[in-house]
Amino acid sequence: MQLISFNKYKKTKNKGKLNRKKVIIIVTIIVILIVMAILTAIYMMNRTFRDNVDKYIFRKNIEENNGPTIELPSQIESNNLIAYNNYIGILNKSILNIYTTNGNKEKELEVEISSCIYDTANRFLAMAENEGSKLELISGTDILWKKDIEGNIEHIYVNKNGYVSIIITGTSHKNVIVTYNPEGTELFRTFLSQTTATDVEISNDNKYLAYGEVDASGSFIQSNVKIISIEKAQTDPSNSIEYIYPAESKEIIVDLKYQDNNKLICMYDDSIHIIENNSDKKILDISNTKNTFADINLKDNVVCITEKSSGLFANIDVEITNITNNKNNVYNIDGAATSIKALENVIAVNLGTEVDFINTNGWLIKKYNSSTEINDILLGENIAGIVYSDKIEIINL
Repeated sequence: MQLISFNKYKKTKNKGKLNRKKVIIIVTIIVILIVMAILTAIYMMNRTFRDNVDKYIFRKNIEENNGPTIELPSQIESNNLIAYNNYIGILNKSILNIYTTNGNKEKELEVEISSCIYDTANRFLAMAENEGSKLELISGTDILWKKDIEGNIEHIYVNKNGYVSIIITGTSHKNVIVTYNPEGTELFRTFLSQTTATDVEISNDNKYLAYGEVDASGSFIQSNVKIISIEKAQTDPSNSIEYIYPAESKEIIVDLKYQDNNKLICMYDDSIHIIENNSDKKILDISNTKNTFADINLKDNVVCITEKSSGLFANIDVEITNITNNKNNVYNIDGAATSIKALENVIAVNLGTEVDFINTNGWLIKKYNSSTEINDILLGENIAGIVYSDKIEIINL
């Protein structure tokens, strides 16, 4: 008589149970993935559904008076309110008060500036007296260096490594561009006798300085973008210009922005171009009268706001264009934009009593709602300030 192995039978039976469990788990995962894909598609395509999810599930809506607040001195000038890195700075009577993301004062700095123009990048804040001669560079909460220059400073720039360039008027030349290293040592000067400089940028690898200039001395306006080798400019200034990119007749260059790999974004009054591999290419036309705002101060993207309708039922499209692959992402908003700010991967659209913070993928980060008119927006790398006449409310991004 042949004996039957019950242990073998149990193992086979248990194996069947395990296989069924695996099947159930796999099917469950597939169902979850399908449901998530469907919900994501609905979220992206159905605005009402998206708004409800953002508001009630993701809690992206923020109401006034629900965040840290900084009280403002009376009659403070708007250009003396600064956001940089993770700080909010308030310049009042030559004292720069620096606040953290929780609204607490971190430090007071005595500066020689009362009404400032400024630029920020990374941890750096470059400040100058508006139409004056004082210049300072701050890193975090410390003053790195101060300068008293000859002439009047009308434009200032700092790159993420602490290199500073300023545009000066009031000398024997129409404009002078002065460039400093992070230690405050003057590297070189660029003299413009017939043209007016509109903007200046230094590449992220500190090798090139680009500036936009406008010549209005002839029968028509001529804009140029010139790129200078910083190394050559220190030893042989007359031969330091590497490239010149003339604009079409009557175009006015208004803004420049260096991206990684020395891609240079150039914004004119009617178009946005990219200079890459010694080639100048138009990537966006902004000449349409319904294009109300445009900004190039983003990482690998540019943004343009277009009015779709006006009046009682105003509606706008926030169109974000990737400069690498030309992909467009569009975020639609009910309302009319009064201003925008853009930095790195964040776009802040001011709608009067509402601010929408959007990322470069066209997704809402946060929506701020106010009961009164918003004066301005401050935008740092991880912080935003909603400016009223008497206070700044801090939003952590």
